[in-house]
Amino acid sequence: MKIVKISALVLSVITASSCKETNNETPSENDLEVQTELKKEKTMNILFVLTSHDKLGDTEKKTGFWVEEFANPYYTLLDKGANITIATPKGGAAPIDPSSDSPNVATEDTDRFNSDAEAKAHIANTKVLEDMNPDDFDAVFYPGGHGPLWDLANDKTSIALIEKFNKQDKPVAFVCHAPAALKDVKNTNGSPLVTGKKVTGFTNTEEAAVGLTEVVPFLVEDMLNENGGIYSKKEDWAAYAIKDGNLITGQNPASSELVAEKLLESLK
Repeated sequence: MKIVKISALVLSVITASSCKETNNETPSENDLEVQTELKKEKTMNILFVLTSHDKLGDTEKKTGFWVEEFANPYYTLLDKGANITIATPKGGAAPIDPSSDSPNVATEDTDRFNSDAEAKAHIANTKVLEDMNPDDFDAVFYPGGHGPLWDLANDKTSIALIEKFNKQDKPVAFVCHAPAALKDVKNTNGSPLVTGKKVTGFTNTEEAAVGLTEVVPFLVEDMLNENGGIYSKKEDWAAYAIKDGNLITGQNPASSELVAEKLLESLK
């Protein structure tokens, strides 16, 4: 009888211990599930910076940002749940390069943009770049078009903003002519940000192909090389993008999708 009582006591202790361990494990598993769900639900806050410049040098032609280079990354990120803020140096309406808004260069994304009243309203009412705080965003993206060669390349607010994003090791992404905005951006040691980094951007031969070599204030390919970047490219108009650390660059309009994909990957 005594042996039975002792056995029962031992069994009770083992059972209680097992229950305690089970109870301890269950909240831990639940906590992991909650943390995973919170991570999934975390909203990406992305800043898009567009040009305010609409004059193509001394010509009578207009320029601005290139629609495809905005639209593809915009919808790629938006469809993944990103919260996107659009800013320009002057605020207000961002100029669209008319050459990028014609049927012969239309894509699925540009068509979507042209029928998207909300997106068009954002373009017509961009924020002032000076009011943007890098602390509020997870990454910054610069679409191209020829406009950035004249304003963003020299804009002190844009330069300081990119430098702060870079100092915080947040993704900074540029496509086509947008790497022009990196012209005077520095590392913390005072060297050009692109020094020793793999980069790409609109090629000299692509610029020659559109007949604007003598119109633009500088050539993107030349500038990146002069600033110490490890520049590479593919054949004209081929999709090509490079990620080096937190810096992402794309060669031309067709590279917009690749840049968006690399930016998304950087935010995971």
